[in-house]
Amino acid sequence: MYLKAGGKLSWDKPSGQDGFSEYTSDPAKPVPYDDGVQFNRTRTYMTGDQRFASRRPDVLVFQTDTFTDNLTVTGNVVANILTSISTTDADFVVKVIDVFPDNLSYNDIDIYAEKDPEKLYPMGGYQMLVRGEIFRGRYRNSYENPEPFTPGKIETVKFELPPIAHCFKKGHRIMIQIQSSWFPLVDRNPQQFVNIYTCDEKDFIRSDIKVYHDAASASYVLLPVLK
Repeated sequence: MYLKAGGKLSWDKPSGQDGFSEYTSDPAKPVPYDDGVQFNRTRTYMTGDQRFASRRPDVLVFQTDTFTDNLTVTGNVVANILTSISTTDADFVVKVIDVFPDNLSYNDIDIYAEKDPEKLYPMGGYQMLVRGEIFRGRYRNSYENPEPFTPGKIETVKFELPPIAHCFKKGHRIMIQIQSSWFPLVDRNPQQFVNIYTCDEKDFIRSDIKVYHDAASASYVLLPVLK
């Protein structure tokens, strides 16, 4: 599925020229992996509502139209991102999300409704994380020989997400979110080609990141669809 202008996600390859979306990644204000505050890391983030992330200016959002039939995806998902950055390194987080219908609610059948009203959750428009993965850009060509980015140069960042087995139901949509931090699930990247283990706080800088979606540089996510 190709990323397209206007936050669209489609099976059709983009045909325009010079198309891209951009955001600024600031290590001082990283994107959290979950909404809320917990004493310990919980497992709920693995299907957590991503609406908090989609509202952030440092998260790109692309989504399909509403499905008229079920779509089942089984296997490895591959992210192929065409990008340029203003610094010499950056991380790339790609999330596959199931967007529920706006008018959906499980509250009337929730077995906890009478016993514990706090367990109720508004499911209309729920953005359920199906799978997410992060990739450190310096390893885009080789894990053995990391390389810095050339600022402003378009390069390919391609990596596999862990396998999934999920049915996107009729009336739902697929959303792809792209960001450059996932804190504190993953350590912050200073966004410079430096030794992260010995760098200083001053080495953590902002990076302007462009993700391209035009005919010449078409970013996509490869989904193994079960027919």
